[in-house]
Amino acid sequence: MNESNLFCPGGNRLFRIGFVVNPIAGMGGTVGLKGTDGLVEEALSRGAVPRAARRAEEAVRLLAGLPLRFLTCGGPMGEESLARAGITGYELVSNPPEGRTGQEDTVEACRSLIGRGVDLILFCGGDGTARDIFSVVGDTITILGIPAGVKMYSSVFAITPEAAATIIREGLEQGGRFHVRDAEVVDVDEEAYRRGELATSLFGVARSLYRPGLSQMAKQVYEDSDEERSKAEIARFIREVMEGTPDILYILGPGGTTSAVARELGVRKTLLGFDAVKAGALVASDLDEKGICTLLARNPHARLVVSIIGAQGAIFGRGTQQVTPRILRTIGKENIIVIATPHKLLQTPNIFVDTGDSALDRELGDSIQVVTGYRVARRVRVTRCLQA
Repeated sequence: MNESNLFCPGGNRLFRIGFVVNPIAGMGGTVGLKGTDGLVEEALSRGAVPRAARRAEEAVRLLAGLPLRFLTCGGPMGEESLARAGITGYELVSNPPEGRTGQEDTVEACRSLIGRGVDLILFCGGDGTARDIFSVVGDTITILGIPAGVKMYSSVFAITPEAAATIIREGLEQGGRFHVRDAEVVDVDEEAYRRGELATSLFGVARSLYRPGLSQMAKQVYEDSDEERSKAEIARFIREVMEGTPDILYILGPGGTTSAVARELGVRKTLLGFDAVKAGALVASDLDEKGICTLLARNPHARLVVSIIGAQGAIFGRGTQQVTPRILRTIGKENIIVIATPHKLLQTPNIFVDTGDSALDRELGDSIQVVTGYRVARRVRVTRCLQA
């Protein structure tokens, strides 16, 4: 991974950003669909609310007044977010058709931007959006993603919308010099993902803006005997805690480490979903936001057990959208238990949260205690985005 390259548009002209929003990105998260590709109507029928436009607006609002020019698509694919953020003087390069937008609209937008001399394509979406953009631009144009999807295992994303704005602002403040690295665009099999299987492949390697601590790393899975032993020790400790508090509802988040807890309890866990356990028994499986809220209304005493995505560092905001800010506030940060093996922490330099609510992200604190073994825990720092 080349992290030493510097990108410089040169001259005194305005920095030109191609801005693309995938309006449907991330809609399946809160309703437990683990993705949105091909399932927009089902997501809407379950009560999903579009989130990409708001995430895009959060980023570009922080870029207002800087020496740059946006080139974007009409309507929900960019123009509306810029207008709400108070950005003026942008140039429209294409107009999406009436109704729902799709992959072909993202592809067409990128084709329109290629010939316009943009220095950067700033996009808002998830792994599918990154894949669609890379399929057109390859490594010929530098890209940066504003995270809005459900999973986002690719490393072309900033960790939050604010982080994306900070990366761009810092480059402009340095005279248009930007750190660029080779970043993985990962293709996730969404059908397998919905079945509880994580099947990924490398789709390509893009050029992406980079800032240590603000850029997302690709997810890694660790599998060796020491790793499994560590998971078993964590699981044994959490089982003892749960057995000592039979009146408390425990909500287990996705991942291999939380699955080890379920195995220790003798219950079947949804690998990539949220499940509820009380008094050692499985109460509900593969919960969406509505299901979790229903359980919390019946069980005022509840705890949330979650892990950290290996290397990437996300606690909330990647594959955990079922646990919304409202749910996290209901549970309370004192009732959030984070678990991770020592090796995973060693290989994960930046831990972060991206709940979609910046105030809540701050409330969760600058550090968090992580259970790393049997009656062993350590406090780790939570990365904060610099104020843009």
